[in-house]
Parts: sequence; C-alpha cells; structure tokens
Amino acid sequence: MDQSVAIQETLAEGEYCVIAVQGVLCEGDSRQSRLLGLVRYRLEHGGQEHALFLYTHRRMAITGDDVSLDQIVPVSRDFTLEEVSPDGELYILGSDVTVQLDTAELSLVFQLPFGSQTRMFLHEVARACPGGSNFDGLRPNGKGVPMDQSSRGQDKPESLQPRQNKSKSEITDMVRSSTITVSDKAHILSMQKFGLRDTIVKSHLLQKEEDYTYIQNFRFFAGTYNVNGQSPKECLRLWLSNGIQAPDVYCVGFQELDLSKEAFFFHDTPKEEEWFKAVSEGLHPDAKYAKVKLIRLVGIMLLLYVKQEHAAYISEVEAETVGTGIMGRMGNKGGVAIRFQFHNTSICVVNSHLAAHIEEYERRNQDYKDICSRMQFCQPDPSLPPLTISNHDVILWLGDLNYRIEELDVEKVKKLIEEKDFQMLYAYDQLKIQVAAKTVFEGFTEGELTFQPTYKYDTGSDDWDTSEKCRAPAWCDRILWKGKNITQLSYQSHMALKTSDHKPVSSVFDIGVRVVNDELYRKTLEEIVRSLDKMENANIPSVSLSKREFCFQNVKYMQLKVESFTIHNGQVPCHFEFINKPDEESYCKQWLNANPSRGFLLPDSDVEIDLELFVNKMTATKLNSGEDKIEDILVLHLDRGKDYFLSVSGNYLPSCFGSPIHTLCYMREPILDLPLETISELTLMPVWTGDDGSQLDSPMEIPKELWMMVDYLYRNAVQQEDLFQQPGLRSEFEHIRDCLDTGMIDNLSASNHSVAEALLLFLESLPEPVICYSTYHNCLECSGNYTASKQVISTLPIFHKNVFHYLMAFLRELLKNSAKNHLDENILASIFGSLLLRNPAGHQKLDMTEKKKAQEFIHQFLCNPL
Repeated sequence: MDQSVAIQETLAEGEYCVIAVQGVLCEGDSRQSRLLGLVRYRLEHGGQEHALFLYTHRRMAITGDDVSLDQIVPVSRDFTLEEVSPDGELYILGSDVTVQLDTAELSLVFQLPFGSQTRMFLHEVARACPGGSNFDGLRPNGKGVPMDQSSRGQDKPESLQPRQNKSKSEITDMVRSSTITVSDKAHILSMQKFGLRDTIVKSHLLQKEEDYTYIQNFRFFAGTYNVNGQSPKECLRLWLSNGIQAPDVYCVGFQELDLSKEAFFFHDTPKEEEWFKAVSEGLHPDAKYAKVKLIRLVGIMLLLYVKQEHAAYISEVEAETVGTGIMGRMGNKGGVAIRFQFHNTSICVVNSHLAAHIEEYERRNQDYKDICSRMQFCQPDPSLPPLTISNHDVILWLGDLNYRIEELDVEKVKKLIEEKDFQMLYAYDQLKIQVAAKTVFEGFTEGELTFQPTYKYDTGSDDWDTSEKCRAPAWCDRILWKGKNITQLSYQSHMALKTSDHKPVSSVFDIGVRVVNDELYRKTLEEIVRSLDKMENANIPSVSLSKREFCFQNVKYMQLKVESFTIHNGQVPCHFEFINKPDEESYCKQWLNANPSRGFLLPDSDVEIDLELFVNKMTATKLNSGEDKIEDILVLHLDRGKDYFLSVSGNYLPSCFGSPIHTLCYMREPILDLPLETISELTLMPVWTGDDGSQLDSPMEIPKELWMMVDYLYRNAVQQEDLFQQPGLRSEFEHIRDCLDTGMIDNLSASNHSVAEALLLFLESLPEPVICYSTYHNCLECSGNYTASKQVISTLPIFHKNVFHYLMAFLRELLKNSAKNHLDENILASIFGSLLLRNPAGHQKLDMTEKKKAQEFIHQFLCNPL
C-alpha cells in the first residue's frame, strides 16, 4: 500500500512525495517501524532535488495525523543505497529486502517488504540519485516466467546494484535474490510491462497450462493461536512439529499478540520478535526452513516458512492487511494475508481475528466480507488489476473467527464436552450455521471437529473459565480451505500449551501443486509462437460497448452504487484503458472508479467493467454545495485504436455528513426537506457566520444531528463496554444517516456501537474541524496550560465553540461510568484528539512531540471543569 498521501499532508508548499514504503529500521537487536518517503522539492534558482524523509507512525499511516518526522536524508552525491545480506540470514525468492543507506554523516539499515511497492520505491530512489538511472533489480517473476539477465545491470550506479551474480547451482542451498530465475524458461516473457505480442503469448500459455505441468503433492502445516497478549513461555514444538512429518510449508498465525494500548495506537511491539523467535525454534527439527514473509497488523500476525529446497520455486510474494475495527481503520480486529506463487500454483493464506461476543455473529460475517472485498494484492505487471483473495488456486483461512455456540447454556455445553459428544455440540456452532446459510465462507471446507472447544480456559490450566463472566466454551479458533487437490490429513487442538486462555489449533494438508515440465513447456511455447506468426496482422482493434450512458439516481453519502457494462472485442487482440482528459489529473472524478480501469482482450472475448460511485468525506461537501455534480465523461482508449466516450450523470442526496457545523446550525429543518438552492447557499457561507450579526435568523446552538446521536448515546450507552472501540454494522450506519438526514429520529433503531461510529464519522466528515484549522498552532503551544487552552477555545466561532463544550461534557459523563465502560482519559483523548484537532492541509512536517501535544490539549478538558 502506498502511504505517500499521509506524508504529503505533512509537507510544505513546493514539496511533493513521489512514493513511500513502510519498512523496519534495524539497529543492533532493535527493530523499529519507519515510513520512508522520497520527497522532491524545488530550489530557489528553479532546479529540484530529492531527500528521504523518515517518519515514525502509528497504525497504518492513512493521514498526516498518523506520522511524525524523524529525520531527513538528502539524496546528494555521497548518498548510496545498497542491498545487503544480513549475517546468517537465508535469502529466498520473495523474502524481504534489506538495504543499507550511507551518507558522509550516517549509515542506516532497513528491511523493506518484498513486493511491487518496494520495487517502485527503489526504482524512484535510483532515478533521484545524481547521475542515477532505473533500478529494476527487484522485479519479480510472472507465473512460470523467468527474468532475462542478459540486458540487466549495465548502466546502474554501483551503489544500487542488485544481487544477481549467483549461478543456478548456488540457488539450491541459498537463494540469493528475487532477480534469479525460478527455472530456465523462455526470455520472451521477462519484461515487467509486456508488449502486445508477449501478452498474447502469456495468455495462451495460461490456457494451455495443463499441457506442460503435472500435479505434485506438498505437505502444508497451518496453525492458529490466540495468545491473549502473553509472551511465549513454552516450547512450541508440541504444536508445530510433534508427531508429524516435516512439512514443506508452514503457515502460522497469531491473534492478540499484544493487548497494550500502545500496540493499539502505535505500530511497534516487542511481542513480534518474541513470538517469531519462538516459532522459528519450534519448527520441525528434521528440515531446514527459510522465512518467506512476516506480516502483522497490531496483534494479528502471520508467518510463512518453506523448506530450504523449495525456496527457488516461491515467487510473486505479496502481503496486505485490512483493519475492520472502528471506522475501518483500527487493527484490533481484521485480517492479514500473504499470497505467493509456488511452482505454477497461486496460494493465499489469510489470518483473521473477527468481532467478539456471542451475539455479534452478524458483525463477524461483515468482518469476513470486508476482508474479502478490501484485501488486494499488486501484480508484477502494473497494468493488470490487483488480485483479491478469491483469485487464487488455493486459499487457507485460519484465525480466531470468534464464532460461538448458541442456544445452549454453559452447563449443557460443558456436559456435552465431558461426554465427548462433539457432533451434537457442533449442531449449535454459529460458524456451521452461518456457512449453511451461505452468509460467510461460501465454497470453503472445514474438517470434522473431533477436539473439544479451544476457548475459554483459565490461563495456565485446562480448566474452563472461572472468571466473573464465566464464558461458555466455544470453537473460536478455526482453519478452513478452498481449492482443488487438497486433502486434510489432521485437524486438532493442542491441550498441552497453557500460555493463553485459548488452545492452539493445527491442520496438516497434502496440497497438489502444478509443477512445470521444462521440456513440455518449451514445446508448448514454440507451438504458440508459430501460431501467432501466422495470425499476426495490422488490423486496427475495435470493440463494442453494451452501454455508454450511466445514470446514478439518489446517491447517498458512503453508499456504494455500481453500474456495469460489457466490452466485447472483435477479431484483433487489444489493450484498453481509461485515459485522462486534457488538463485533468485523473481519468474520472474523485467519487467515481472504473474496475478494472485497464486490461487486455483476446479476439472475440468480453470483459465486464463496474463503474463504482462512492461519496465520502473528501467529496461530499462540494456535492452538497453544488460546486460539484454527479456528472463526468470517461474516455475509453484502445491501444492502436480509437477512443470511446461514456457519459455519467445522476443526482446526489445532500447529507449532514460532509456539511459544515455552522451550516447545520442554520438548518432547522432536515437537510433533505430543504430546497437545493438553500442547501447550496448555507454550505457556502463563511465559517464565522453568526458572530457578525448575520441576517440569517434563529440558528440552533449546535447541529440537531449531533444532538440526536449524542443524546441517543447518553440515554443508552454511557455504560457500554468498548464504546468508540468496536465498530458497528454498515447497514445500521446507513439507517442512522437516513434518520438524521430526514429528521426521523423516532425511527432510529441501532446498536450503541453503530451510533458511536456514526458520531465519529460525522466529526471526521466536517470540512472544517470542531477546533478550526486557524487555531491549530495556538492549541499546540498552550497544551500544557489549561487557562490558555480555554482562552483559545473561547476564540472559536460560536457554533464550533458550542459543539466543543457539548462534546467535552458528554465525554466527561462517559468517564463517570468508566468502571462499567472501561474508558479512560487517554483512550478518549487519542480517539477524539485526531478528529477535533486536525492538522491543516499543507502544514509543515510534524514530530511526535506535536502529536502528543494535540492529545494533551484534549486531555486537559476531560480532566478539568469547563
């Protein structure tokens, strides 16, 4: 994921973040996450230079509020960036990339994730070096595709030369680089951006894959363990390697790696290294293993290892994360995944931690759907659309899925367990019921549950939960699979491990993988090339479109609308792509997206294009005001062919979400009851309206929509556990939005968590935050002085000041009930600090001190009387 947007928000005028990548700064035994941004800036005499900006960050860096500048390294004449080999570490195809940055003043070592983002980042850094050129040394292979070594490394700076001088015989024992070929195949497909002819060759090779491959079984170990925030206290061999043959591949997942508040809001945790070391020491002693990838999102971690002899056949490794916590950002719940190519079979391993509590099965279902829809992996060819989880031959899904046993009381559950009547108990398992209803894991298979539930035990024992809550036992920890040629050999829990309140679970599979026969591959390739030689011609490509005009009616805030059409190709293979119109930065407006936006069509073939319309906080205000409309023209371009024009139109239903505070205060009627001209006029009013004796009469002190949400929470949720930390349901948010926009508050029926998340989304969508941008610096400067802080608040426009005091009073009311809701001042200051006190766009770079001051500013008002 490119996080350059977050960096760009911290830069000054004239500075531009070309690209960013998230890595790990290695200093001795210390490992600290860093965001590296390549920044271009203009010089006074008109030239331009580059520098690496290094940031600390929290969570996934989504906005400028999530990052703090650590240091700046100019890309000058003495700047070098070289790939290095850490002592004793085995490199394999797809492993993380370790680079050393040197200047005259400092030397730093970073570990960067293998994948397309790192490749592009290093490529851009190389271009930015004085006298530098393209850096292609980290390009991965395609499916069964080699790299052409003959034309590489000729004109690159010595400081950026990749490792590519190992012979094939050396690969078997220690694969040195992702640039080394998997097997000796034709160089025709070696380029990252395929030409038209090469694309046709690749497509035909994929169609004829069965002609030159055979199925070979490999043994996979999949394991999942919710460790409840504990450090490893026991040898993991009882889980990972006891009583089994040495697996070819290990897929090991953890949940709740770290339960501290620091891990929730920040990226780093020492638990990652502790458990990684424990797993590495617990692997089967009869084989040597190489780590392919480690990916972590807060407490959800996934590790992938392969036997050393298989390392050369692993390629196209990508890893991604999806947080499904509050507002879709927090990573306390969600999933991580690693996808890779093993020989000629694509495999995706997902580790997820879904929503807790017995009654939240719908939230778990939604978490699963969110992970499936939002998890996307870049492809080696950047012209191709991203891959989703479902775009793989084999999928292994493991984790703490948190589905419980319903309709039985605790004692009945324990009695069935004591009688080992797992079949009867399984009939009441929520996951079984939801899969049967086809609401989740459609097409997946799970083995028979012949072991007792893995949750919840008293830590350090095999005794069921004796705490006050006395949780009913449940099979929370599960492993499922999807794909062909998969045989499950075992599925079991491991009672001997007592570190956590969960027991680890493992499954061993024999998975049939497509392996290439080199001789048959060459014959197939030659046949395809001969056939193409006969059919090549100079005809101009032409397509037909099933539809060219699209009308999106009654578009609502944060409600996805999709219109589809089909492109049918004629007799000439062609590339298609939506292109920018003159003087525009994108092929479409910000609220629109075409999926896929580019692609390749074989003769007489079709592709369906989805036009996706989604209005969010970035686009809602201009649609409310009428400055923008649901109108656009898309240009579909054929390579060597003509252009086709698509018309997009529609109407947007204005919403309180994305409307300014002062605007809403002057809307005594629901926004959807007002004429569009009135909404436009009020939305375009200056923020200080109301302090100057405006001709507009009878404004409300605060927006009625804000009052409706806060009042609902005050009446129903002051003692709600996990308030503002557990997300609600998307369907309920849409219901809440409609109630607010129509004024039908009496119809509001939603969970406390959904209303709480709607409140946060409302504050995030304000075009001018509650504490105005103009007072941001003053707030930071007086964050340690409560008297001065109150003075700054007193200077806010009247409506913003009213909202601030109203919210602080509500949050202090929540703190009075902290014994029940478990909230404290630090949690609330962290959550609301980034919403009420936002960094002005284009502001100077921030450091961690300023971030802490912003939280301290809000913290004062939670601990002191107004």
